[in-house]
Amino acid sequence: MNREDFPMLEQDIVYFDNGATTLKPKCVIDKTVEYYSKYGASSHRGDYDIAYRVDQEYENTRDLVRKFINAKHLEEIIFTAGSTESLNLVTSGFFKNLLEPGDEVLLTKSEHASNVLPWFALANTNGIKISYIPLDDNHYVTLDNVKKMVTPNTKVISLAYITNVIGDIRPIKEIVEFAHQNNIFVVVDAAQSIGHIKTDVQDLDIDFLTFSAHKMCGPTGVGVLYGKKELLENVEPMLLGGGMNESFDNEHEMYYKELPTRLEAGTPNIAGVIAFGEAIKYLETIGLETIATYEKKLRKYLVDRLITIPHIDLINLESDSGIVSFNIENIFSQDIAYYLNKYGICVRAGNHCAKILKKEVGVNNTIRVSLYFYNTIEEVDMLVELLMDKDKILKEML
Repeated sequence: MNREDFPMLEQDIVYFDNGATTLKPKCVIDKTVEYYSKYGASSHRGDYDIAYRVDQEYENTRDLVRKFINAKHLEEIIFTAGSTESLNLVTSGFFKNLLEPGDEVLLTKSEHASNVLPWFALANTNGIKISYIPLDDNHYVTLDNVKKMVTPNTKVISLAYITNVIGDIRPIKEIVEFAHQNNIFVVVDAAQSIGHIKTDVQDLDIDFLTFSAHKMCGPTGVGVLYGKKELLENVEPMLLGGGMNESFDNEHEMYYKELPTRLEAGTPNIAGVIAFGEAIKYLETIGLETIATYEKKLRKYLVDRLITIPHIDLINLESDSGIVSFNIENIFSQDIAYYLNKYGICVRAGNHCAKILKKEVGVNNTIRVSLYFYNTIEEVDMLVELLMDKDKILKEML
C-alpha cells in the first residue's frame, strides 16, 4: 500500500523495523527541504516575511496535532524532542511536585524504558512506590488485573497504549474510567499506537498522552506531550531559557509565558515540526482505520505461516497490532537478525528497551517484526522462506 511514496523502498530492502521508526514519505522529505531552502528562519522570533511564514507553518502543525487526537485546546499540544522527553517532562515537571513518600505508581513489566526509568527516578527522589499490574497468560493487561492492584495509595497509572514487544492493545478507555473513579491520574505512552489506531483524547479522557513523530511517518527529533489544560498549567518547565520567558530582571523576578510556549524553551526542531504536519495529513489521507485493518490482515498471514515452522517459538501469538515477536530454537536472536540482513531484511533483535519484561515471558531477547501499511504479502513470504530451514541458517552463520 502506497509504496511508491517512500524513496527508501527504491532500495533492495525489506523493512520490518517499524516499531523502532517508520520510513518517511516524499511529502515529508520535501517539506523539510522546503523549510531549509525557502523560509529557513527561526520561529516566534522575527519581524519579517519569512519569519511570519515559519510561525504560520509551525502553529499549523500544532493545530493539525490537536485535530488528529481531538484535543480541546490548542495550548494542550506541547512540542518536545520525542516521547521520551515528553514522559520525562510529565514526571519531573508535574508528578515530582505532587507525589509524596508512599504514594504508588502502577506500571507493567512490558513497558518501554521511557515509561519506566523516569518513574524509577521519582522512586529514588520522592520515595514513591512502584508496583506492577500482573499480565495475563497472553502477557496482556486486563481491567480486572488493574482493579486488583489499585490501593488507597495508588495515585498514577502509566501505560503504553500498544506495547513494543507484546503488541497488545490495552483497554485504555475502561482503565481511565475506573482510575478516575478512584482519583487516579492516567499517563498514556502512545508511541507505538499513534500511527496505527485512532486516538481521541477527549473520548478516552486521558490526563497525559505522549508520542513521537518518527513512529508515524514524521521526522526524528519531534514529539508531543498532550495534557489537559488544567494539568499542564501546573507543569514546571524542564528547560529554562529563550522563548519561554516574559521577562526577568534578577533571580527573584522571573516571569514565564503562557502555555504552550512556557514549556518550549529554546530553538526547537523547526523543520521537523513543520514536516510533521505533512506526516499527519498523509496518514489522514490513507486513514488510520484502513491502516489498522491492513496490518491486522498482514499480521495474521505472517503468524499463520510462522506457526507451521516447528523451530520457531512465537512470543505473542495473539495480538491486534502489527508486532510479532519470536525466537528460533537454540539460536541467538541477533544472529538471526544478521542472517536476515544478508538478504536485505531489516528486523529488530534484543530486548527492545523492555528490559524487565524478560522476567514475565521467560526469555531475554527476541526477534521482532513490526509491520506497517507499506509492507506486503510478498515480503512476508520472503521472510518466512528464509526462516524455514534451520540448517541453512546455521550453515550461513558459521
